[in-house]
Amino acid sequence: MKRREFIKNSAIIAGATTLASCRRVEDKGVNINRGKKTTLKLSTSWPAHFPIMGTGVDEFADRCRVLSGGSLDIKVYPKNILVPALAVFDTTSNAQIDAFHSGVYYWKGKNSAFSIFGGMPLGLTSEEMITWMKFGGGMALWRDMYAKFNLYPLIGGTTGPQMGGWFKKEIKSIDDLNGLKMRIPGLGGEVMKRLGVNPILLPAGEIYTALERGTIDATEWVGPALDSMMGFAKVTPYYYKGWHEPGSILEITFNLARWNSLSSEHRAIIECATDEMTSNMLQKFRYENAKALQKLPSTVSIKEFPKDMMDKAREVLSDVLDEESSKNGDFKLALDSYQKFAKLNKPYDDISTRNFLNIRG
Repeated sequence: MKRREFIKNSAIIAGATTLASCRRVEDKGVNINRGKKTTLKLSTSWPAHFPIMGTGVDEFADRCRVLSGGSLDIKVYPKNILVPALAVFDTTSNAQIDAFHSGVYYWKGKNSAFSIFGGMPLGLTSEEMITWMKFGGGMALWRDMYAKFNLYPLIGGTTGPQMGGWFKKEIKSIDDLNGLKMRIPGLGGEVMKRLGVNPILLPAGEIYTALERGTIDATEWVGPALDSMMGFAKVTPYYYKGWHEPGSILEITFNLARWNSLSSEHRAIIECATDEMTSNMLQKFRYENAKALQKLPSTVSIKEFPKDMMDKAREVLSDVLDEESSKNGDFKLALDSYQKFAKLNKPYDDISTRNFLNIRG
């Protein structure tokens, strides 16, 4: 009997040791592809080593190298080194580069359905978005639609709830939005357009200068950590709470033919590394935003958008979704899947997360 227990326990320990060794592949110099090195070029929409989003990609590439024993080398190129920030979709689609890291909602001009996979105003949080995409059918739809552009997407990070933006003047009523020039992408930009705003799409490196020079009157970006680094508080005193991006999804997307040419081991490593990156990025955003909020200068006033604006935003969002669904079959397909999951998720969320937060206060 003791011998059986010893054998059983030894097997359990051996299994645990094998799993643990997955994180120490580099220590033994294991190369699953037996010396065959694969090099991929990945361009981003961010400046070099841009905090959290950019450094997250750097860490992702390093993890792929380590986990593959050096046989998978992903070279990361910041914006404008190989291609401009907002040209990464096309250059990957055309196989000029192998992959890119960016925000999904930037490509709504290619197909309005893509904005749903990037995140919905007044919609699902990061955790809920990822759950829908992985288990509620969202990922399969996203990949089917990207395949038409010869692309294969993976979730490449998420920001958590974002702030509503920086404004040069206080928004006291919906009328204050008329004629306002604001940097805001995605469905949030479409809603703001119908509320009187002129939405403008700008990459990260151009936002501050546009604010300073008066080219734009307001901008949304991410949250206190990155917004502080961008210096927006120097030129805009009003900082609004968010509604338009409760759980934005970022992407690491590959040229489809290039993805299919990779070994099964390298594809598995990339998938594991993107999952790790997404988790780390969400946690880091929460931590860094919490710290940065405490350091905002006293000149910054944190505000809520007026009720008449938010009431109208809900109404307008519903109109936008209905109109896009009638015009674009892909949009309707994605929206139906999204709303089906949201309907399934809400009752449990109400009695669990929402209830707990109300109790916690």
